[in-house]
Amino acid sequence: MTTQLEKNSNEQLPISLKSIREAERRIHGVITRTSLVHSPFFSGECGAEVYLKLENLQQTGSFKIRGASNKIARLLEAARQAGQEPPRGVIAASAGNHAQGVAYAAAYNHLAATVVMPQGASLTKIKSCQEMGATVIQHGTGLEEAATYARHLAAESGFVFLHPYDDWDVITGQATLGLELLEDLPGLTTAVIPLGGGGLLGGTAMALKLQNPKVRVIGIQTEAVSPYLGYIQTGNYTKIQPNATTFADGIKVKLPGTANSAIIRQYVDDVVTVDDNQISEAIVALLERTRTIGEGAGTVALAAMIHKKVPLGPNEKVAVVISGGNIDSTLVGRIIDFGLVSSGRYVSVAVTVPDTPGTLVHLLTTVAELGMNVRQVEHRRGELHIPVGKTEIILQIETKDWDQQAELFRRFADEGLFLRNLLA
Repeated sequence: MTTQLEKNSNEQLPISLKSIREAERRIHGVITRTSLVHSPFFSGECGAEVYLKLENLQQTGSFKIRGASNKIARLLEAARQAGQEPPRGVIAASAGNHAQGVAYAAAYNHLAATVVMPQGASLTKIKSCQEMGATVIQHGTGLEEAATYARHLAAESGFVFLHPYDDWDVITGQATLGLELLEDLPGLTTAVIPLGGGGLLGGTAMALKLQNPKVRVIGIQTEAVSPYLGYIQTGNYTKIQPNATTFADGIKVKLPGTANSAIIRQYVDDVVTVDDNQISEAIVALLERTRTIGEGAGTVALAAMIHKKVPLGPNEKVAVVISGGNIDSTLVGRIIDFGLVSSGRYVSVAVTVPDTPGTLVHLLTTVAELGMNVRQVEHRRGELHIPVGKTEIILQIETKDWDQQAELFRRFADEGLFLRNLLA
């Protein structure tokens, strides 16, 4: 079968294996070489040898520092070679991770930095940029509006605009992750990688395929925002609705880049999608199994693996990139609960019973006999939907899975009690 690599091998790109290795040397000491960790649990769940590339433990909490560091280093190299002064500063537009990468790399190189972030950007990411010395400006409802404004500010200030993904130096920096994958796992057969703008996916795919064309590379987008869905097969983007949204804000990119698209069409094998429920479950699973936190955008590849979105052959060795872990602490609890609900591990039910002594004890005893844990109990009386002489009891219950929840409903039904699922 003809591979996509063979189909497009005549298209020349301004990145080579040599330039990627040069970028690796250039950013050495700025970035962290993150661990590639074998996961027995996810291997068992997915039917393959699964390894997690933990870029959520990277400097600034995501892979983005790779591209930002390479870009800034290249700007300074070019100025020195031309005998010119270094740039006055750099400016970037980002939902947060590229902004942090630029802020860190700029501070490392003693450059001023301004980052433009959309309204509603993560408070954690905003504070992080400010702590690294960057000026943060919030503008627009999405990345595209923020980028337009950042370009305007760059023209006014004389700062150099650093695109978050549609830039060859940025892509080359992200590609260094692919070098690490094959060095740490020479027998790699499939890499599953988050896809937003495409810098990480395109760069990593190129680094992998230039070394071993047999490695399969799969990009993962969210169902709501997936312009690259079908692109590899047709060359056409999928139109995204203006109001489309996902809590995986780091990959909520509706306008693909030209440079990224050229690489993706040539080196990536397929693109699949996951929804927010599946992403939430992946965040919970990652936290439980690795004791590390992943943001929505950072865990889409793991979500795709857990939900069998990536077909696997026998004896596969799969690298799953956890691309970032910058998530607001205020959001963590809500996402964990959401993930528990969507995986059948948490339910809130209401039941109307006689308002007599001992009724609540009986309900709680039944739940305990089924091996479940009650998180919270609430009584309601005197409301129009509750008859006089009765009370509505709301139980928030932690369960093992969907089957155990079904057993809970059957047990109460056998006693003539109707449970109303408040989370369905």
